[in-house]
Amino acid sequence: MTSDPKADLHRYLQAAREALVWKLDGLSEYDARRPLTPTGTNLLGIVKHVASVELGYLGDTFGRPSGESLPWFEEGAETNADMWATPEESREDIVGLYHRAWAHSDATIDALDLDTIGEVEWWPEDRRKTTLHRILIHMIAETERHAGHADIVRELIDGGAGLRPGKENLPEADPAWWRSYRDRVEQAARQAGAQS
Repeated sequence: MTSDPKADLHRYLQAAREALVWKLDGLSEYDARRPLTPTGTNLLGIVKHVASVELGYLGDTFGRPSGESLPWFEEGAETNADMWATPEESREDIVGLYHRAWAHSDATIDALDLDTIGEVEWWPEDRRKTTLHRILIHMIAETERHAGHADIVRELIDGGAGLRPGKENLPEADPAWWRSYRDRVEQAARQAGAQS
């Protein structure tokens, strides 16, 4: 069995990207944007953030700027402006930005060896120099982390859950089973809480 480490890393990154974008499917504009946590976590904002971060890590880090305008990262921009979509920013704009980020990043991945050195200017001085290999691992972790956030946010919106279309990675069960299961988990939590 042979393996191509760069192709393996790229495949995992692409799977995470697709899982993240899938969480927007079928939602209204409101549901795609509405904050469902005290810190404002929302699906479209997650996609905007990950697109922006990917352009930095797999573009600027290796001297390959994308040319994309990211005003939410400019000096004087509102704090956390990359984590939500303004009414003027359409879903198509943000998903389009993410798709362009994929293409730009994929060109970087194709063009460079895994041991190519880049510099992450926003990292601490002692860690700024790094390799494409490490950045790919970092982007997989970043994208998967936010895809996990998106899983929870989507479930809070409409109960939608799962890994990706056709492979939900959840037990096949009807709503009554899930209610009973959740009730058992709640009961166990209450019992453990009462014992402490």
